[in-house]
Amino acid sequence: MAGTDDGAVAAADDALYVLTAVLLTPAQFPSVLGDDYPEACATLGLAPRGDGYGLVLGQDGDGARWTVVIDDVSLVAVAIASWDCGLEYELSPDEHAIVTALPGWPLAVAVAAPGVPAPHDPGPETADRPPLSPPDTSVWGPAQRRLGADEIASQWAAWRQQINDDEFAAPAGRAPVTEPPARAEENGEGAAGPSKGGHQGVRRVLAEARAYVDSPPPLGRVRSSFASGDARTLRADGPGWSMVARTDDIAFVLLDDEPGEVLPVGRGPELPGLLDALDKLAVRPL
Repeated sequence: MAGTDDGAVAAADDALYVLTAVLLTPAQFPSVLGDDYPEACATLGLAPRGDGYGLVLGQDGDGARWTVVIDDVSLVAVAIASWDCGLEYELSPDEHAIVTALPGWPLAVAVAAPGVPAPHDPGPETADRPPLSPPDTSVWGPAQRRLGADEIASQWAAWRQQINDDEFAAPAGRAPVTEPPARAEENGEGAAGPSKGGHQGVRRVLAEARAYVDSPPPLGRVRSSFASGDARTLRADGPGWSMVARTDDIAFVLLDDEPGEVLPVGRGPELPGLLDALDKLAVRPL
């Protein structure tokens, strides 16, 4: 567990105006911070903790940005669920739950506390490390690729309805990550099986995903969440790639080497078995 900087905690805890909060757990973490849970923790200078953390983002009385890390994950989960339902909830963690306070925010926050100066990074006299800042998503790279996968997972129906299954019979065009794809990229059998046809990058992704079944990857690199019916939404990440899939449907692949492209993958004869195997080893929200 990361050591507590008492001075930073005192500075952040002095009238902290809470703006938002997020979970940092093996099953739920801001994917923009890393391909897996340990990497996301390392981005913040935290040791991976089995139960995870809650991140509370706010401003102090001078308007400075602070990220307060707490070990009371349930408290943050209840707050997020309440806010999502439009309910008020005062998130006030006990002092003993505070692990550390980090200057800055690791994620973009669109709101600001009323009655205090505009958000700004705290001065070096109150923090002994450089302030956190959101990853640069203005250019294509790992952070933008993972954000694109987040968008597909959250808007699955909108993306899926643009795909005509008949188009998996032959390779076709590609789609930008900012809009639902208009054409299918991969042949279902070639993408899921060992065929040498199809997109080389997609073949590499599927091969690396299969390797996860025999050699489990770092915690959080494969995650499973609820979907409609009996299906699950799968999210898998690896070096230079992200994959989003439904266990009863197709998959979408994004690559660092293919800026702005979304590559749909048909089910074929082997993809269903791969997705089922990944779902069995995936971490799930409590």
